[in-house]
Amino acid sequence: MTAPALHQAPALHLAGVVLPEGEHRDLWVTGGRFTFERVPGAETVSRGGYLLPGLVDAHCHVGIALGGAHVTDLAGLREQALVERAAGVLALRDCGSPVDTRALDDLDDLPRIVRAGRHLAATRRYIPELALELEPADLVEQVRVQARAGDGWVKLVGDWIDRGIGDLAPEWPDDVVAAAVAAAHEEGARVTAHTFGTDALPALIAAGIDCIEHGTGLTEELVGEMAARGTAVVPTLVNVENFPGFAAAGERKFPAYASTMRRLHAGSGAVVRAAYEAGVPVFAGTDAGGGIEHGVIATEIRALHTAGLPAEAALAAGSWAAREWLGLPGIVEGAPADLVVYEADPRRDLDTLARPQRTVLRGVVVA
Repeated sequence: MTAPALHQAPALHLAGVVLPEGEHRDLWVTGGRFTFERVPGAETVSRGGYLLPGLVDAHCHVGIALGGAHVTDLAGLREQALVERAAGVLALRDCGSPVDTRALDDLDDLPRIVRAGRHLAATRRYIPELALELEPADLVEQVRVQARAGDGWVKLVGDWIDRGIGDLAPEWPDDVVAAAVAAAHEEGARVTAHTFGTDALPALIAAGIDCIEHGTGLTEELVGEMAARGTAVVPTLVNVENFPGFAAAGERKFPAYASTMRRLHAGSGAVVRAAYEAGVPVFAGTDAGGGIEHGVIATEIRALHTAGLPAEAALAAGSWAAREWLGLPGIVEGAPADLVVYEADPRRDLDTLARPQRTVLRGVVVA
């Protein structure tokens, strides 16, 4: 299985409104990188329209199919990545996968993947066969392992249903959380955590965690502390829409859990709006893999807007702001040439994101 090699990519020319600046410019690509200096003989591949830094799905799971099956063959992994690419997603933050997807890095026509290694969960406190299940005494050591195995991120499972109490509950003692986050930072990695409820959040945020996934249990006080610390949130609103289904499935055995999930679902939009208004960095992620199809980042960006983010802020959360957060450049001189062209201005009409006109990845026109 081969992909276009960067040294074979022809010089390209594009013209249009470059976002987020909003200025009409001519842009060239040579050697797989952007330049604003004219390149003689470059092929014009797009004229007019809006040039957007490649979209980012900041929470996905390459290697997990709908229903939770593990995808282990290269063709299957590639197909998931291609679905994301077709949606304009040129960078993926893989928030934990039981499958080794490093072979995808050898294929230049696929989105870049920033990995968090394996989920780290307490024993028998998460989805079976998805996480590394650990006792608290083993968490810090395994955080160090995953920090070295990933691409600068570690993923903790902060809470899940505790069958003993019949509701969501924290997975780790507070002191273990603090030691785990400190260990990851010592290894040069950032830490994020899955949380649905509220009780696990104070210890995670106080420990200096870098991001919260879902975050439906955030309170006004916790939002304020996150804003002061610069802690980000990836709300995954398209997945939160599944909460009523989770509640119905668990209600017979765990009525308290069902009630909690319905309450969290009802307040999810208000939480996102409060986080944004407080200055918490908000990024777009779908939780694709398992219960969510790949390639739905446009739906998530629209959901952020519906929750209260201005359209341009919602777009930034899935493009240039998310890229900066992950250490990926936008459309600037010398940067790797990743962009998507849209006919209309996506800042004014987010529905435009569902209709990419041209995609350039690593300096090659791929769609």
